[in-house]
Amino acid sequence: MADRVIENSEEEVPEIPETLERVMIFALEEAKEKMLQEAEVVPFTVLVVKENLFIETHPGDSTEESYAGAIRTVEGARGASAYAFCYDGYLETDEEALDALIAEGGIPGEDKGFAIGFLYKTKNEEVTFEDDPVYIGEAPNFMADLKDLEYEDEEETEDENLQEDSLK
Repeated sequence: MADRVIENSEEEVPEIPETLERVMIFALEEAKEKMLQEAEVVPFTVLVVKENLFIETHPGDSTEESYAGAIRTVEGARGASAYAFCYDGYLETDEEALDALIAEGGIPGEDKGFAIGFLYKTKNEEVTFEDDPVYIGEAPNFMADLKDLEYEDEEETEDENLQEDSLK
């Protein structure tokens, strides 16, 4: 899954919402475990809904198919508070291409998402990972058109209160 382009226009790492950061790191750790067990990392999403995590794989014959599957899953995930889309890819630098597990993620209603990753090296079929994830850059937010569930609940309660007041 290496045909995605994420722009890094930031000089410093922006503040990533805690729930989003946690789900992206969780996704990276899951992918890392698969690689360490010599299993293929099929692109997958992790959705946070209340206290639960829902994982869905997005196999495809191309990067576009996997990406489209992830978008379909996430953009209709009403009630979710964050997501991560994780895949095995690489980062191009001026000097070289670096192998990386990449997690893109977002939260409802925000224009942009974020991407972080674990850099790794393969030598003699042995994979070694960097200790800490790196900030990669801004990413599309598949939840940009979703409202935050808590905000929606407050709006509905206010609407109900207005209706009750008008009946009195």
